[in-house]
Amino acid sequence: MNEADVQAKRRESEEQSTRQRAAILGLSYLDTRDIEATLPLVDGILAVDQMHRGYIIPLHRGNDAEAFQFGITTQTPQSLTQAMRQSYNTDGKNIEFYLISNSGFKAFMLRYDPPQQVHYDNIEIAREGDSDTIERVSQTLNSVSSDKVFDYLLDQADLLGASDIHIENLRDAIRIRMRIDGALHPVAELHRDRYRVIMGELASRAGISSAAQASQSGHMQTDITRGDATHLLNLRVETVPTMYGQDAVLRLFNFDETLLNLDLLGIPAPQRREIDEIIHHPRGLVLMVGPTGSGKSTTLYSMLNALNTLDRKLITLEDPIEYGLTGIAQIPINTNDGGSFADGLRSVLRLDPDVVMVGEIRDSDTARTAIQASITGHLVLSSFHANSTSSAFSRMIDLIGVNPIFSSAIRLVIAQRLVRRLVDATKQAYDPDPATRDYVKRVLADLPDGVDHPDLDTFQLWRPIASDDAPFGYKGRMVIMEQMVVNDEIQKFIRGDIEDVHPESIEQAARAHGMLTLEQTGVLAALRGETTLEEIGRVI
Repeated sequence: MNEADVQAKRRESEEQSTRQRAAILGLSYLDTRDIEATLPLVDGILAVDQMHRGYIIPLHRGNDAEAFQFGITTQTPQSLTQAMRQSYNTDGKNIEFYLISNSGFKAFMLRYDPPQQVHYDNIEIAREGDSDTIERVSQTLNSVSSDKVFDYLLDQADLLGASDIHIENLRDAIRIRMRIDGALHPVAELHRDRYRVIMGELASRAGISSAAQASQSGHMQTDITRGDATHLLNLRVETVPTMYGQDAVLRLFNFDETLLNLDLLGIPAPQRREIDEIIHHPRGLVLMVGPTGSGKSTTLYSMLNALNTLDRKLITLEDPIEYGLTGIAQIPINTNDGGSFADGLRSVLRLDPDVVMVGEIRDSDTARTAIQASITGHLVLSSFHANSTSSAFSRMIDLIGVNPIFSSAIRLVIAQRLVRRLVDATKQAYDPDPATRDYVKRVLADLPDGVDHPDLDTFQLWRPIASDDAPFGYKGRMVIMEQMVVNDEIQKFIRGDIEDVHPESIEQAARAHGMLTLEQTGVLAALRGETTLEEIGRVI
C-alpha cells in the first residue's frame, strides 16, 4: 500500500468517527472531502483569528430565505454555538451548524489563512576579515525553518556557483564553508541543534547512515528552480566521523549537457588542434592527469560529447557516474564493493565500442587492459593521478614496467589545472618588481617556435580589484593545460631505449619538441591579463 492509500484510509476512518459523533450530539454531519478545494470561500462573516480560536468556518452566506451555514468540530466550544444561535435569531436570521472532521477544518483553514511564503536573504561570501557578513549569514541560516534549511543550503551553493559544500563539526557550532572558483570560503556557523536536521536529511537523500562509525560515500540529485527554468543538480557526498560528529563534503555537479563542450573550455588554438587530431583518430590512449578538482572529468566529458555521433558507439566506466550523457552507455563501477575498472573494461570490449572512457587508471591491471584495448582498434580516454605529463609517464612506467606495446598505444597526455579568471572590467594593470620580472624571464626563456613571444622587458601584470559582483576580483575559472604529444623521442623512454626514465628527462625531451609546461602556460595567461601570477603560484 502506497502513502496515498494509507492517507485515504486514515481519512475514511476519521470521517466515520465524526459521523458517529454527530449522531451522538444530535448534529448534522457533513463530509467535506469533495468540496474542500472547490467550495467558494465566504468572506466578511468571521475573522481568521475567530475561526482559529473557535474551530469554526463559514460554509454559506444566508439571507432572509436561506440559513447561514457553518462547519464546526468536536473542539468548537458549545458556548460559541449557543451565542451565535441567539445572536442570529435575534436579528431574524436562520443559522445551521454541521459537524466536520478536523482534517476537513484544516483543509479549509489552509484556504482561508494560507501560510505566508518566507523569503530569506541570499548568502553572501565574506571578504577576508569580514566577520560581520559571516555573522549575518549565520543568523539567516539559523532562522531558516528546519524542513527547508538543507534545500536552502543547496540552492544558495548553486546560486553562488560553488563546487563544494563543507559541513564541519566544531565543539560549539557547525561550520559551513563553500569552495568557489577553487578557493574555500567560510560562509556561516550554525547552532549545534541544526546538525541532526542537516545530517538526517543528507542521510535520507544520499543513501548513507547518520550514525555510521566509518567513512561513507553517497550520491543524490535535486531540481533547482530559477524563475521559470529548472535544472538538475548532481551531488557526490563524502562523510567521515570526527570527534564532534560526521563531517561531510558535498561536491556539486551543475548538470547542463550543453556546457560539456570543448569550444567552451577556452583551450588555446594550437592545443585545441592537437586534441582534435588525436581524439578523432580511431585508436590510442589519451590520459588526463591532475589533482582532484582540476576539471579532468569536465574535459573528458567534453571530448566524449565531441565524439558522440551516430556512427560511433561510446561506453564509459565510472565510479560514480557524475553526468548523464545522451546517447552514451554509462556503466557504474562500485570499487568499494569489489568492482574493478579492469574487469569492467574487459567486459565492455566484447560490445565492440569505438570509444571507451575509463574513469581512472588506479592499478597495473587496469593500465594493461586499457593499453591492450587502445592497440586493438579502440580510442580509450582515462584519468590518472599525477602532477604533470612527465611524472604521469614516469608513474605509468613504474606501474607496468618498460613496455614496447605501451609506446605505440599512448598518444596524448594532458595535465590540467583550473585557475581563477580576472574580471576584465575591474582588473588593474601594474609594473612588476625586478624579482618578479626576472622570474617571468626565467620561466619563458626558451619558448618554442609557434608561440607568441611577449616582450619580456616591458610587460605588465594585473591584480584583482574587488567589486560588489566579484568580492575577490575574480569571476569563474579557466583551464591551464600542459599537453605532451607522444612522438618517437618520447616513445624511446617507454620502449627502454633510454635508461634515464625520470620526469625531468622526459619533460626536457618534450619541451625540445615544442611542449609548453603548466607553469609556462599559466605565466603566459597572466601576461595576457586573464589571471594573476599569485593564482598561478597557488594552483600550479
